[in-house]
Amino acid sequence: MKLFVINGPNLNMLGIREPGIYGSESYKDLCEMIKKHAADRNIEVDIFQSNHEGDLVDKIQSAYGVCDGIVINPAAYTHTSVAILDAVKAVAVPTVEVHISDVSKREDFRQISYIRSACDTTIAGHGFNVYIEAMDYLIDKYGE
Repeated sequence: MKLFVINGPNLNMLGIREPGIYGSESYKDLCEMIKKHAADRNIEVDIFQSNHEGDLVDKIQSAYGVCDGIVINPAAYTHTSVAILDAVKAVAVPTVEVHISDVSKREDFRQISYIRSACDTTIAGHGFNVYIEAMDYLIDKYGE
């Protein structure tokens, strides 16, 4: 099984950006945790981050016929991007939306998720563990 883990804008600033919300661990720490869990579960993982919407769309499109599931944290694009929604719908790869913070308890504009309707589920508010939970969800539901 192969999963793509796709991260949107500002996630490269983890550990620096608002540590009271996102924690003090870095993006490198997150990537290492994801890679270790993939190895423990005996799957392949491709981790990608961009601050640019088009790059995220391109990465999602590249999943078609190549991977078995997507874990995506669209970050701020969650609340603004129909393009990312359309890309996920186009490739029809099982997808889980994740958020490190509990977006349901944050600003009003964060209550809107364009991508959610194309995702199997959303996991939020458990820190970096949302990625592990999402990977396990996809492995357990769609793995071989």
